[in-house]
Amino acid sequence: MTLDEMPVGSEGVISAVNGDGPLRCRLLDMGLIPKTRVEKIKVAPLGDPMQIRIRGYELTLRADDAKKIVLKEAGA
Repeated sequence: MTLDEMPVGSEGVISAVNGDGPLRCRLLDMGLIPKTRVEKIKVAPLGDPMQIRIRGYELTLRADDAKKIVLKEAGA
């Protein structure tokens, strides 16, 4: 499952960050690194952008960027 597919209010753990070059580096710099717990807080009415909680702060991501974040369920 990717971050954009995760339901609002649920948590997951990042298993991989896809993407190439500067985009991947930017996502990693924002704290989206493997083995990090992430919670999807809310989504804009038209589905883009979305707000997540990671490492104690809230971050807003575009749906295209969220498709690059692969998750596994928090309990798995």
